[in-house]
Amino acid sequence: LTCRREVRSRSLSVTRTAPSQLACDMHASALARPGAFARPVAVRRGVARRFRSSTVARASATADPNPDASIVAKAKQWPTWGCEASTFPWSYGSQETCLVIKGEATVTMDDGTVVELKPGTLATFPAGSSCTWDVKQAIEKHYSFD
Repeated sequence: LTCRREVRSRSLSVTRTAPSQLACDMHASALARPGAFARPVAVRRGVARRFRSSTVARASATADPNPDASIVAKAKQWPTWGCEASTFPWSYGSQETCLVIKGEATVTMDDGTVVELKPGTLATFPAGSSCTWDVKQAIEKHYSFD
């Protein structure tokens, strides 16, 4: 699995280090126990990240296949992230809002909510939520963390 995100002309790589573990400077996907998510403690460049677990309430994601034009214009200013076809677990330490540019994915939240992502879809994933991404076609999206 190879993913990338671009932030002001910098490209950061993400690689799968084990079948059930995704290493990434943006999120940690290893779950310590049901209802918990991993949160980075250290974020200095070149320093291994450490994680601690916190119990959080589960929340549902939302998707709008036809967002308002003003929201789309704002979202186009956000950084981008992309990923090839794959399936992987994901956890959100803070709320993420994203606008899909291309590709398709199905995101299944731990609470059972299913979010279909296609070009033009605006989706919001609440802080503390966990899910499984099933990327069917290489996806690219604008994203913002609140």
